[in-house]
Amino acid sequence: MMSSTSHSLKSEAEHSYDSALWFDADSVPGVRFGIARLTFGRRLELARRIREIGRKAEFLAAGTDAREKLEAAVVGAEVDRAYLEWGLLAVEGLVIDGEAATPEAVVEKGPLALATEILGRVKAECGLSEIERKN
Repeated sequence: MMSSTSHSLKSEAEHSYDSALWFDADSVPGVRFGIARLTFGRRLELARRIREIGRKAEFLAAGTDAREKLEAAVVGAEVDRAYLEWGLLAVEGLVIDGEAATPEAVVEKGPLALATEILGRVKAECGLSEIERKN
């Protein structure tokens, strides 16, 4: 007679994974925000979003013309916006212009300090170093 240790299917299926990380905002007391965790599919989506913007930024940053440098700064801000739009999933405890804040409203009209804080968290989740996050 064979003896085997049986595991229930339930115990094997009880692994839990949250696709969002939640943080209490340091820059705006009482506000919480959720950012996306990096997954294979989301990493691919983000790479597609920033690929072209990044190429343009590198080209312009290499230029010596003041206009090219200014354009490179604008393109760099577009990369940051792509990270924010990709990573910010939800905001709680913030009202903007009389309405509960949405991720889109935070990007468009929200407090700059909050957007900067969220951007740092998103980039940290993506594994960017402190130097890469500042660029």
